[in-house]
Amino acid sequence: MTPAARRPGADRRRRPPVAAPAVIAAFAAVLAVAGCASGSGGARPAPIADRPIDLAGRCAQTEEDGFREEASLVVRANRVEALRWELWVGRRGSCRFELAEFTQVRSRPSIELAARDGSACKLMVWQEPRRVTLAHAGCEARCTGGIYEEAWPVMFEPRDGGCATR
Repeated sequence: MTPAARRPGADRRRRPPVAAPAVIAAFAAVLAVAGCASGSGGARPAPIADRPIDLAGRCAQTEEDGFREEASLVVRANRVEALRWELWVGRRGSCRFELAEFTQVRSRPSIELAARDGSACKLMVWQEPRRVTLAHAGCEARCTGGIYEEAWPVMFEPRDGGCATR
């Protein structure tokens, strides 16, 4: 590290907020579904449990930092019947996902939808005991303003379909 880099204020880039443990666990699961190795010596996260998913979910929330999301997801017997998901990172940019732009390619142990345009973009849905997670991978082109790295998954409460606490 150079002396300039060690000085306070030398790195003026915005640092992302520290993620809550639930979000970190969700991203580890995304990596497992996507087939990526984790950053800890190449060890892979534990596989996602095969749980049947039935959900009529709607989550709309705004965080203090300006992050906002609106998501609706309907899954019956591990088949996605409806999906619309938009998220915004303040006024800097947004991402948008619609079911019509994807085709379901996997239903077990987790749901996977591939973009119809042939891009690497995929959506993944899985259920844990306390939440159903909808995440994305390789979908930079569906986001504006260079905010893709800040586009976190959305989590639903499996009992009532509302936003899950992180």
